[in-house]
Amino acid sequence: MKLTGYHQADVFDLLRAEWNTLLYHSTADRIFSTWEWLSTWWDAYQPGELWVITCRDDAGQLIGLAPWFIEDHPVHGRVVRSIGCVDVTDYLDIILNTQFVDAVLECIASYIAQNTHKFDVIDLCNLPEDSPVYQRFPDLASQHGFSVTTTQQEVCPVIQLPNKWEEYLESLDKKQRHELRRKLRRAEGAAEKVDWYIVGTEHNLATEIDRFIHLMAASHPEKAGFLQNVQNLDFFKKIVPIIYQNGWLQMCFLTIDGQATAAYLNFVYNNHVLVYNSGLLPDHYGHLSPGIVLLAYNIRNAIESGRKVFDFLRGNEVYKYRMGGQDTRVYMLRAHAVVTTQGV
Repeated sequence: MKLTGYHQADVFDLLRAEWNTLLYHSTADRIFSTWEWLSTWWDAYQPGELWVITCRDDAGQLIGLAPWFIEDHPVHGRVVRSIGCVDVTDYLDIILNTQFVDAVLECIASYIAQNTHKFDVIDLCNLPEDSPVYQRFPDLASQHGFSVTTTQQEVCPVIQLPNKWEEYLESLDKKQRHELRRKLRRAEGAAEKVDWYIVGTEHNLATEIDRFIHLMAASHPEKAGFLQNVQNLDFFKKIVPIIYQNGWLQMCFLTIDGQATAAYLNFVYNNHVLVYNSGLLPDHYGHLSPGIVLLAYNIRNAIESGRKVFDFLRGNEVYKYRMGGQDTRVYMLRAHAVVTTQGV
């Protein structure tokens, strides 16, 4: 196997043709590891020096990819991080061809041991609990002279979707099932006209993005503050059209008497629906529970479309569990060299 570390800015152009091909045959096939997501993130933030490590077999085929960068930290020194880490990305990983997982991880462990002069600590965030990097890399890195710790970072509640809406309702706690049915009946029988739609080719995407941003900012002061950051807003406005062009976007709105009152920005990838963000006018039509009603419509639509998983992504907000979410976990892996190996 041949490993190469790239530091130049054109690495995304160099690897574009191979990146997603590897991803689709990897253990990390999630939207947040796509070439589109990570190249757009880097373009928006650029917080350090790129260090993208590739692993190729004897035939030159790309079989492993560690999309990393090195950030100068005032306390921890030169820190290796995953591109995308940490705030706007929910899952991150090393991209490993499923047929060569252990071999590639062993090579990467050996490679970083030979390059400890480049960094002081490795800090990999948002590793899913089923990631081989979380499960196997600590032992491999330890064998190459690293001290490694893993800690739970957050939870991502998910719903394993049944085949029918009624089956989903029956899976809920009795009280929550009753509450959800009551809210849906109230909205659907209201004097106001309650409707919803998913943004499609008949809509103007730029207009819908602005509408979503307005609702997102209105829903909570923290979200408003997030959008006031120029880099965050730049990333958001760049990534949404790209996700749409690839057929992975599900942006939807609930309207009451024609006014957009609640919104969800979901991704549909690998037959999973991922709830990335939401918006709400909190002081409008609260008696109709627009946010929960739209979420229920999203779940029903996912079931009727044959989706397998409804993923709320990071965060343990109460509403996710009321809607049937069950925790999965994401982890942080930290490693530093105990014995410095001569760099190459």
